[in-house]
Amino acid sequence: MCLLPATNDYEKALSYQYLEWKQKFTGSIGNKANQTGHLMPFLFWLQNPMNFDGAVVLAPMVRVSTHPMRLLALRYGATYVYTEEIIDYKLLTTTRIENKKLGTIDYVCDDGSIVFRTSPEEKDKVILQLGTADSTRALVAAQKVQDDVAAIDVNMGCPKQYSIKGGMGAALLRTPEKIKAILTELVQSLRVPVTCKIRILSTMEETLSVVRLIESTGVAAIAVHGRTREERPRDANHNDVIRAIAQAVKIPILANGGSRDTIRLHEDIEFFRQATGASGVMIARAAMWNPAIFAPPPPDAPPPSDMRLVCEYLELAVKYDHNIIGTKQCIQRMFSEKTSWPEYVKTGSVETMAELW
Repeated sequence: MCLLPATNDYEKALSYQYLEWKQKFTGSIGNKANQTGHLMPFLFWLQNPMNFDGAVVLAPMVRVSTHPMRLLALRYGATYVYTEEIIDYKLLTTTRIENKKLGTIDYVCDDGSIVFRTSPEEKDKVILQLGTADSTRALVAAQKVQDDVAAIDVNMGCPKQYSIKGGMGAALLRTPEKIKAILTELVQSLRVPVTCKIRILSTMEETLSVVRLIESTGVAAIAVHGRTREERPRDANHNDVIRAIAQAVKIPILANGGSRDTIRLHEDIEFFRQATGASGVMIARAAMWNPAIFAPPPPDAPPPSDMRLVCEYLELAVKYDHNIIGTKQCIQRMFSEKTSWPEYVKTGSVETMAELW
């Protein structure tokens, strides 16, 4: 393999990862890796890397980052889109089905409910976020879906009870041995890149220690929400901590948490990236309120209205047969800062919701 000189932070990080893994797989470690089949998956995704340099991505959001919203974000220029968190147990109960009528790949439970649906429009762009607290279970679940996604992300940042009660999400930040076991197993065994999303810890020392541990496992990138597990959106995002993290590691960092503090318009995205020193930006609520935020506003026309975006979302939901309850929940969240609007009131039932379209 001929390596050209790195010209940006992303290429430097990739070169660093390649050299680090080359060293790991030299000698007895390399022989063992070849025997167990761990070297080839890494080389496979090394030849098909993801580029997070300047990336602007849709964050994983429960009931929001579903198939129609991901496609809408990509339509307006998102670099990558994350799924909502999918628990490993749930994914393992599904059957993969090629839906020829819709042109989708569906992961379906025995009761017919769809856990994950994807389509060609998001090929090489969709990152599945996995909720897990066990390396073996995480690997089996990730291997099941890896051929239909661009990467696997491990949720280490969600502070909600439904995520942490099983030792998942932000609970993992208190168990570094589990972090290392899960990420190492996935990185060594999957044919796609592995990333993770974290929150900062209570001290800079703890935060940097965890981040360096994560980097050592060979992940492709880390998304960092600049608040602790205990802090909420009303609390200020710690951009200075994200900057310190970005300076401390060689792999790409995606800055997250700026929706209320900083990001309201498209031009705010680059400001937030520079304020945090990150390689790219992950957007959650600002993209939920305005999926068109990924695109610069048209020079000679007004930006798309809220109603136009809702209609575009509904068109995608109907086209891909997204379930009605999920559609209703997502639209209500898109209108979450406009609950007094008559359009929001119409989301209360299927009949009136249809009037929006």
